[in-house]
Amino acid sequence: MRNEADLSEDLLILPGLMCDAGMFAATLAAFPQARAIDDHYGGADNIGAMAEHVLASAPTRFALIGHSMGARVALELVARAPDRVTRLMLADTGVHGVRPGEAEQRYALRDLGRREGFDRLVDAWLPPMLGEAARAHAALMASLRAMCLRAGQAVFEAQTEALLHRPDADAALQALTCPVAVVVGAEDQWSTVDQHRDIAARIARATLHVIPGAGHMAPAEQPQDFNTLIREWLAIPATTPA
Repeated sequence: MRNEADLSEDLLILPGLMCDAGMFAATLAAFPQARAIDDHYGGADNIGAMAEHVLASAPTRFALIGHSMGARVALELVARAPDRVTRLMLADTGVHGVRPGEAEQRYALRDLGRREGFDRLVDAWLPPMLGEAARAHAALMASLRAMCLRAGQAVFEAQTEALLHRPDADAALQALTCPVAVVVGAEDQWSTVDQHRDIAARIARATLHVIPGAGHMAPAEQPQDFNTLIREWLAIPATTPA
């Protein structure tokens, strides 16, 4: 029989590109033991520095959720401090290296912001990240847009450099021994379901979960479904220190 979710286990959430705790408002409200990194990783411009920034203020042992870029930071964190992470959730992300044309695409957005203003960058980047229902949800769109605007051009540029110089994730994936949930929105066009199916297949104790009606911003688009998956994941027996 599955145990009830452990509401005493510290839960740390790592947001993605241009995101902050606002992405996880419903999760933070539902799980009193949860905390989301809310300072854009101190402005760090590489994944390793982001991981060290998180570790500096993290609990001794904790469950870890990484969303989008935050999942790449999560994998680097686990590689550096595997005994501190009891379980891992990777949501709407990728583990591949830089693909042909990716740098040009990211720098085109950077240059749009420099040339026409950061709000123009956000308005070009955000809508394709969302599923169909979320794009039609005016209040949600406004909230997510405001979140991205809080980040600002300098954070976008720092995080862009971090993503374009991201470390190889193969060793981290192969070393995972804790329970891992791989989560993706069914309408995620940036990080597809097939991509997450491949990620789950490469991890020994991973389960794949697809959230209907959500795009890349699944935690905000379908928060009830996302929180249900967290409860199920927290109910899995965790790793114990060696």
